[in-house]
Amino acid sequence: MQNNNQVDLKTIAYNAMVKYGFEPVFPKSALNEVQQVTEKKIEPWPIKTRDLRALLWSSIDNVDSMDLDQIEYCEKGNNGEIHVKIAIADVDFFVLKNTHIDRHASHNGTSVYTGIETFSMLPDPLSKGVSSLLPGPDHLAMVIEYTVMTDGTFRPGGLYRAVVVNKAKLIYEEVGDWLEGKSGVPKAVQSVPGLKEQIELQNTAAERLKQHRREQGALDLGTLEANAIVSQGKVLDLVVQDQNMARCLIEEFMVAANGTTVAFLNSANMPMIQRIVRTPKNWEGIRMTAAQYREKLPRAPDTRALAKFLIRRRKADPERFPDLSLTIVKLMGPGEYVPLIPGEPPVGHFALAVTDYTHGTAPNRRYIDLIIQRIIKSVLDNKTNPYTNAELKELSTWLTGREKGSKKVERYMQKAAAAVLLQNRIGQLFEGLVTGASDKGTYVRILSPPVEGRVVQGCRGLYVGQKVRVRLLRTDPYQGYIDFDCTGKIR
Repeated sequence: MQNNNQVDLKTIAYNAMVKYGFEPVFPKSALNEVQQVTEKKIEPWPIKTRDLRALLWSSIDNVDSMDLDQIEYCEKGNNGEIHVKIAIADVDFFVLKNTHIDRHASHNGTSVYTGIETFSMLPDPLSKGVSSLLPGPDHLAMVIEYTVMTDGTFRPGGLYRAVVVNKAKLIYEEVGDWLEGKSGVPKAVQSVPGLKEQIELQNTAAERLKQHRREQGALDLGTLEANAIVSQGKVLDLVVQDQNMARCLIEEFMVAANGTTVAFLNSANMPMIQRIVRTPKNWEGIRMTAAQYREKLPRAPDTRALAKFLIRRRKADPERFPDLSLTIVKLMGPGEYVPLIPGEPPVGHFALAVTDYTHGTAPNRRYIDLIIQRIIKSVLDNKTNPYTNAELKELSTWLTGREKGSKKVERYMQKAAAAVLLQNRIGQLFEGLVTGASDKGTYVRILSPPVEGRVVQGCRGLYVGQKVRVRLLRTDPYQGYIDFDCTGKIR
């Protein structure tokens, strides 16, 4: 077995992209357009562009993120209302439909974050440069407005063009620790007058939104997402990403922003693409999982009942809650994109407990969001929708597949990194959770490091959600294999 130093993880990542149908390298035709695009001036501003540069905009993202898609701003209204503005990077200004850059973005459909190498949907001079809402320069943006009421509902507002300036690039972990009382105010917040009060107001709005969605049945899930810590080509560890209050703040703001976008396009009678999670087909499997905890769910799918069950389990056993979450996610099935034509009823998003939802807040990273941005602009400019119904249907299917493919690449690279990390631990025993059991194979996720592998021995009779003890048989970073022998079940 090769040691940690000899495994070429970047080559593995490149090959994984190719394996799942992505183009890991930008074609020369797209790169030839980059210089012309990056030199494009934002002045004179497009018609009806508002000057919002004086507002106290800020972003919250990962420490190493440079492809910033959105910044946020809040202000107090009457009777306890909070007015929210979300500025979304105007990527379409730089990436026009059917250019070579656009075609490559359409093919890949999304940026792919492997933990080893990031394969950006757009060339770095765009996504991490002129079309990113980084602090400093003026940026063109599409602003989404809505009002958060005291009961946690929100009232959709307008969408319009604006010029904005990001005053501070904040980090999830630092802001989250502060909001949760684990640390003091981050230096990046302290250094900007008024930003502390601004983030506190944003958090109040987000907490209202979250509480209301929970009451409506939004699922409180906490799956483990492990990121590889790599230094000079060596895998040092796999670290689980915490879902802290700062991440929840951004999530709640984006859910409301996307709902506002759908309301705006619906009012314009405009076809679009919606983001859905269908009512679970394997509801009986979810009911059986709840029964293991001596809980009874209704025979018919009921998101509120499921949400209450998950809240109770998180409180009762927070340490094991990620295991339960992973089981529920597997049984619910994946999200997908489908066209929404005026007059047709929306399918809805079961997990978020919302009916009207799309993806329109990350155009640097997801192609679907760039499509939505172009449709919004066609409404603002009183022009024909740039996409036909047939195109929206075809793109919905293609981009659903691209998202599934990106998840496969990311999981593959998690296994490759874990295989490197575990290669000197062959024969050791681990506790794990069965995450898949079908004709295609039986899979288990061990707890430390948090990674999934295949059960190649002793898999008979295992079912999803079951806790087991497994022995590591072999690892192969180049094939993404981690093989286990199930040595027993844990009650």
